[in-house]
Amino acid sequence: MKNESYKTKEERLRYLIRTMQKEMPQYRGIVIPEDSAGQKQLLRSLMNVRPPMPADPEFLAEQDLYLSEEIAARGILEGTDLVPVKENGRICLWQGDITRLKTGAIVNAANSALLGCFRPCHSCIDNIIHSYAGIQLRLACNEIMEAQGHEEPVGHAKLTPAFNLPCDSILHTVGPIITGPLRRTDCRLLADCYRSCLELAVENQITSIAFCCISTGVFCFPQERAAEIAVETAVGFLKQNESVRQVIFDVYTDQDLVIYQKLLESGVSYLRNSAGE
Repeated sequence: MKNESYKTKEERLRYLIRTMQKEMPQYRGIVIPEDSAGQKQLLRSLMNVRPPMPADPEFLAEQDLYLSEEIAARGILEGTDLVPVKENGRICLWQGDITRLKTGAIVNAANSALLGCFRPCHSCIDNIIHSYAGIQLRLACNEIMEAQGHEEPVGHAKLTPAFNLPCDSILHTVGPIITGPLRRTDCRLLADCYRSCLELAVENQITSIAFCCISTGVFCFPQERAAEIAVETAVGFLKQNESVRQVIFDVYTDQDLVIYQKLLESGVSYLRNSAGE
């Protein structure tokens, strides 16, 4: 049943902010900006710092209405409308915001706590995905982590609903963090991230999956080497498995777009025997 509300957009935004300020008394002193852009930024900041605690059903209903309007305004892209690259009819390349994609699952480059990014309005993909999915996502991740009892290992993956995002599910994976010279172990762990996501997709009858560029942001994995590993792992997996019908490599930067275009259009295998070569 579709959520309904008698609140205007302006009333809804202020209601959401005030409710979260009541939940978290340390933020009650923040003055709500008069302008819509400032209010939206404050709401997202409060969502980012909110711990995984239960939420009032009315709040969730109003939040979902707010996010559905925001997502619709940003535009939703049907994954089925993407044109495959010429060398593989099941692989697509797209540059844009992964939270706009309507597909079976999108991949979130998570941290080992798996609870999302707590830095207000941070530009990382983990923050953006949680911001548009809604606070339910942190609650779902917290439930997984409490049952697991330890941090998420690098190279593994977990599945959650997508809540307010246009995709059906989210695959969360923790990539390797690079602090020095690239090692063979780092490359293996990054390949494990892609493989774990694909395997989990198959287990859950997910036929289309969109990958972000795992570990290449604040985790500092070299972009070109990461792309080579991503393409090699996905191509190898698709050769052995027919159930995944579409793999989308979603890039954000122009540099990544050029790297992936060269890799995917050449049709050459790029898996190398030693790291960092």
